[in-house]
Amino acid sequence: MNALQLPLPPVEMRQLVGPVEDEAFDNPAGTLVYPYLDAAQFESVFDFGCGCGRVARQLLQQRPRPRHYVGIDLHLGMVNWCRKNLMPFAPGFEFHHHDVFNHHFNPGPSKPRVLPFPAESNSATLVNAFSVFTHLTEEQVSYYFGEVARILATVGVLHSTWFLFDKREFPALQEQLNALYISYVDPSAAVFFDRNWVKHAARAAGLLITRAIPPDIRGYQWTLVMEPAERRVQEIDLPPDLASLGCISLPTVPERASQIGLDADG
Repeated sequence: MNALQLPLPPVEMRQLVGPVEDEAFDNPAGTLVYPYLDAAQFESVFDFGCGCGRVARQLLQQRPRPRHYVGIDLHLGMVNWCRKNLMPFAPGFEFHHHDVFNHHFNPGPSKPRVLPFPAESNSATLVNAFSVFTHLTEEQVSYYFGEVARILATVGVLHSTWFLFDKREFPALQEQLNALYISYVDPSAAVFFDRNWVKHAARAAGLLITRAIPPDIRGYQWTLVMEPAERRVQEIDLPPDLASLGCISLPTVPERASQIGLDADG
């Protein structure tokens, strides 16, 4: 337990989503989890891809904490862990299994590739999608842009991360092709999107990019903030990616990854 008596997920579960250090799950100072967002935008949070509760834990320690939080994830074991270990400390927090297909985390050929968000329209002041759009196909991105636009309040924002490239550097990519996939077996392993396509796909759903934080390594983990176009906000142009070239080691997915967090419960 940490000083605020919040349990930490097991290391084998943390390894599925990236950072494993205790500090990556903590917010002991109680500051805004994303300090470049307005405090009012944390009033009602929809966490698209909540994993094993990294951001949820930080929000529980944040002062003030969200009045309402909905977290969804396609990994049932992680959702069950959050329900069992975080909800007792979290009035107004809820977690749902987003039962869509994923090769490693939620297998099953009959599972749908997309599902509506379990949230009312205009209900979220913040939709958080950290390391989610980096694992979706073009069709899924377009669908979920629509869902984000549906549930965002007029004053709300989408906070999201992306792998971006400029497809003008790939002359064989035709007009209808806007993504690069690194795995034949599991297309969701990591997906890089053409930067202009993301801007136009968001705009088609009624979302405008209003803030962009470039990556530390070229093409890797951009942070984009989007807002409803109906607010008449100023859309920005994405800045050039001037980061140094580098290589990132992706987490190794163990066998039976979908069962982690379920085996102990029988």
